[in-house]
Amino acid sequence: MESSVITQVQKEDVQVSPKAGQVSRSALKQPQSCNIFKALFCCLKVQDGPKPLPPPPSQSALLESQENGTVVKLSEVSLLPEVKAEDQGKICVVIDLDETLVHSSFKPINNADFIVPVEIEGTTHQVYVLKRPYVDEFLRRMGEMFECVLFTASLAKYADPVTDLLDQGGVFRTRLFRESCVFHQGCYVKDLSRLGRDLNRTLILDNSPASYIFHPNNAIPVASWFDDADDAELFNLLPVFEELSKADNVYTRLDQLREQ
Repeated sequence: MESSVITQVQKEDVQVSPKAGQVSRSALKQPQSCNIFKALFCCLKVQDGPKPLPPPPSQSALLESQENGTVVKLSEVSLLPEVKAEDQGKICVVIDLDETLVHSSFKPINNADFIVPVEIEGTTHQVYVLKRPYVDEFLRRMGEMFECVLFTASLAKYADPVTDLLDQGGVFRTRLFRESCVFHQGCYVKDLSRLGRDLNRTLILDNSPASYIFHPNNAIPVASWFDDADDAELFNLLPVFEELSKADNVYTRLDQLREQ
């Protein structure tokens, strides 16, 4: 298990749109936050300050540095299978798990929604999971509008059983875990170019900017969530996604929404 990183969490105020279909500008602003659980299960690079984002590496030249120091060329096979018939014509939305939809902890939580046993180095640990407010409604509506893909940099042996409990409606068509990420400059990055989907019709919802550093213009940032029962971030984002579901090109529509 990696050592934990504890940082000060900075969240923007959540503003619920007063009119149906109105897009909140704050929902599209990039939150400044850090994912504590991912610091336990994933490798995130702590930045001293904002730095220019590098361009995505070319598919043919992309190399992945493994934790043991070896370097292997990534397979050019798409991470996602062929689009299912019911998802034809829909935009693909990649959705993060920890601190985006749920918060998990090794410390006992009295009101945990799930308790998931996870074996680490021969020892079984109980992981206590809280669901973010509005997550059930959010996932149901997202499944109606988009081809939804779970993409987490956490371990499958933790994230898979959590997702089984969270997504009982089968919203996620595919689940991608740490091994599908690119290990780049100390971070596990979700490279959208490897999905096998048109980037003009692909979005990513994630609380960690490091996760989408290759494709920031495809991102819908979301504030990290831990235990705030009054949080309405997912509810606020639904009008944004409703607008984006009708877009022919996500880049054009996102630019328009940010200008509002």
